[in-house]
Amino acid sequence: MTDREIDMRKRILKITALPTMIIMVGCVVYGPVSPPPPPPEPVYSHRPATLERSWNAALDAMEDSDVSIVSADRESGIIRGVRGSADATVTVRTQADGRVRVGFSARGDEGLADQIYRAYERRMGR
Repeated sequence: MTDREIDMRKRILKITALPTMIIMVGCVVYGPVSPPPPPPEPVYSHRPATLERSWNAALDAMEDSDVSIVSADRESGIIRGVRGSADATVTVRTQADGRVRVGFSARGDEGLADQIYRAYERRMGR
C-alpha cells in the first residue's frame, strides 16, 4: 500500500467517524419502564346504623323472608309478621348511648328468626 492510499483511508475513516460519533451522542437508551403503581386499596366505611336505616332494613328483611307484615309501629319500634303458621317479631330501638339495637324472634318456625337476621344483615350491607 502506498502512502497515498494510506492517507486516503485515514481521510475516509475521519469522514465517516465524525458523523458516526455525532449520531451516537444523539442516541439515548432509556432503561426499562417501571410498571404502574398498584391501584389503591378500597376503602370500606362502616357507618353507624341510624334508627331510620335499621327500621327500613328490618321491614325489607321481613319481606325478603316472605313474612307478611301484620303491624309496624315505628314509635314502639316493633314489627310483627306471619309466614304460614309462624309468627315473627323484630324490635328496633335506640339505646341510651345512641346505638341502635335490633332484635329478632319467631315462634312456629325454628329457622325463621335467623333467616330474617341474615336478610337484615344483607340489607345493612354487612
